[in-house]
Amino acid sequence: MEKTFSVQNLDCAHCGAKIEEAIGKLEGIESAVLNFPLRKLKISGDITDELLHKINDTANSIEAGVVIAPFEASHHKHEHHEHEHHHEHGEECCCGHDHDHCDHEHEHSHEHSHEHHHSHEHSHGEEHEDLMHELLPIIIGVIVFAAAIAAEKLLDIKPLAIVLFAAAYLILGVNVLKATFKNIRAKNFFDENFLMTVATIGAFALGEYAEAVGVVLFFRIGELFEDFAVARSRKAITDVAELKVEEADVLRDGEFVRVHSEEIKIGDILRIKAGERIAADGIVESGESRIDTSAVNGEPVPLIVQKGDEVLSGCINLSETFTLRATAAASDSMISKIAQAVEDASATKPKIDRFITRFAKVYTPIVIAIALLTAIVPSLITGDWSKWVYSALTFLVISCPCALVLSVPLAYFSGIGAASKLGILFKGGNAVEALGKIKAIAFDKTGTLTNGSFTVTDVKSYGSLNKKQLLAICGSCEQSSTHPVAESITEYCRSENIEISSPEKVGELAGRGVSAVINDQEVLCGNERLMSENGVSLPSEERLAGSVVYIAVNGRAEGRIVVSDTVKKTSASAIKQLRAMGVATAMLTGDKAENAETIAEQLGLDSVKGGLLPHEKLAELERIRKENGAVMFVGDGFNDGPVLAGADVGGAMHSGSDLALEAADAVFMNSEPEAVVKAKRIADKTLRISYENIIFALAVKAAVLILGLIGHPNMWLAVFADSGTAMLLILNSVRVLNTKKY
Repeated sequence: MEKTFSVQNLDCAHCGAKIEEAIGKLEGIESAVLNFPLRKLKISGDITDELLHKINDTANSIEAGVVIAPFEASHHKHEHHEHEHHHEHGEECCCGHDHDHCDHEHEHSHEHSHEHHHSHEHSHGEEHEDLMHELLPIIIGVIVFAAAIAAEKLLDIKPLAIVLFAAAYLILGVNVLKATFKNIRAKNFFDENFLMTVATIGAFALGEYAEAVGVVLFFRIGELFEDFAVARSRKAITDVAELKVEEADVLRDGEFVRVHSEEIKIGDILRIKAGERIAADGIVESGESRIDTSAVNGEPVPLIVQKGDEVLSGCINLSETFTLRATAAASDSMISKIAQAVEDASATKPKIDRFITRFAKVYTPIVIAIALLTAIVPSLITGDWSKWVYSALTFLVISCPCALVLSVPLAYFSGIGAASKLGILFKGGNAVEALGKIKAIAFDKTGTLTNGSFTVTDVKSYGSLNKKQLLAICGSCEQSSTHPVAESITEYCRSENIEISSPEKVGELAGRGVSAVINDQEVLCGNERLMSENGVSLPSEERLAGSVVYIAVNGRAEGRIVVSDTVKKTSASAIKQLRAMGVATAMLTGDKAENAETIAEQLGLDSVKGGLLPHEKLAELERIRKENGAVMFVGDGFNDGPVLAGADVGGAMHSGSDLALEAADAVFMNSEPEAVVKAKRIADKTLRISYENIIFALAVKAAVLILGLIGHPNMWLAVFADSGTAMLLILNSVRVLNTKKY
């Protein structure tokens, strides 16, 4: 059984990874996944009170002060409690924070109401208070630090300078010292605070007062940046969860009453007022309005809905009150599924993240061992203990891999959050990583590159009848047929206000078309075979895409109507952009080859194969993979399930079948091909940033380590290699959140 727990007082990503691993090894635990930015822990197993106690003990042995509690029970209560606890007692987490302002969640509906506005004011007020609580000791510490430097350099009063340096160190580093003391009691000596404490106290002992204070100052500023970045990327995820509506007006015994959304059942009638967010998926029962769907599918243009139209939960009613009949309970509605999918995705680690976690396990002990050897061996040889101990201390400052351990998953977390704002749902960080490596994308045709609905796309007259007359005759003949082509012609006539009449006589000819008598004239409407059987000669034309319906009157061809699937509005643009990005494009479809080739030529695809069965699509996908490399398949049909699963990355249009949505690694809520381009750009940027972070962090740390080994240690450089690099990497990671560039 899987349960979700809240994780409080955890601010070290490296420690979080160690906690996750340690809990996963406990007896009775099948698996443990810690979502560091959301501060949530998902555990599979039989969680008894005794086991929960062991879980907390295990977490505390790694990072003192961490509290793991059942999420359902703690989600609301602990927020207020934590806030009071931190402010009244100044309690800190292991990384030296006075509080974890990232854990102040406010689960409320985003309805346009006074309550919503008030809750946001309250939220912003708390955030402002938390920021001031963080900044105040830093500002005071910097002032005292500046006074100490002035006393030493300008006034040359050494004793006063030492006192001021010590005061600045205590103001800025008191949380680090407290956390170190706690961790020593918990027998945890390899955390960031312990290493920072040893390094700075050592620097004080060597008379490097300014550098010792500088280390804790940059450490505090780095943590502030980390909090900001994590909170910002976390907001991208929690914003989706907050789209869920708490209450709705539901018809009960002839009256609309306000009920909790959890009480909504299939078939209930909901009243949606102007400005309200829709609580459950449904079909409009009465009324007409405009709705904002941007939160669900990223589309900025409002959608007009009327009786019979389907609407999804999470959308906002912009104008008139309307009613809808719920087609799903709130917990099973689209916005709940989106919120769950995004949250699950943010907890799924890509391969590169798992590598970094494994790397961090060996990196820190190795650097600490090098620091000890550097302090002892050269000192014994040269006798210059001060120089080599100082060099060892610089090693300690840069030994914690926190920046690396946080910045890489933060990039993926930000990518998933940015994508969700654009109506793109990734099912995990591994899906983002895989998409970033894709070299070719194959599309299904119907419902993916085309709209999947037949309409009249071309009308041509061969004789005396004009286009409107041809449509009127054909519509009159076809109105009694249930064939999709016949229905599309009849519907087109009605939409164009073309008057159709009832034939005196009509008969359907299976697989060929219809024959009718209209105004004492014999009319044939059908395919080339029907014309041939009745001796009607047709003019030669180049190949036409779609289904061609010929019209003959009294044995003479009068014209033809082409009925075909229409290309989606962003298909051509999407293909062009993908090719410009160096991605090979293909179409694999079950539709007949001539139709597929016409559409492919129109869109500029690199390759096309039509008339394919599901297993043949898989074979073609393998061919594309061999020619180009990793391949993505984007489809929407029931028979696309196997090929979606067989692709390196499967993408499904939301308008498609449930099987396609289940088999896909990414779901595009607005069902437009351009969403595939945006997803690819997000994935590319996320992957690029994660590699940039790894290379930059290791290069900077290696450079400082080498300088120390060859006898040129510098603690200011070491501070930059640790806290400065952390700030740069974290800010680099949250660049993915800028959705305007996709």
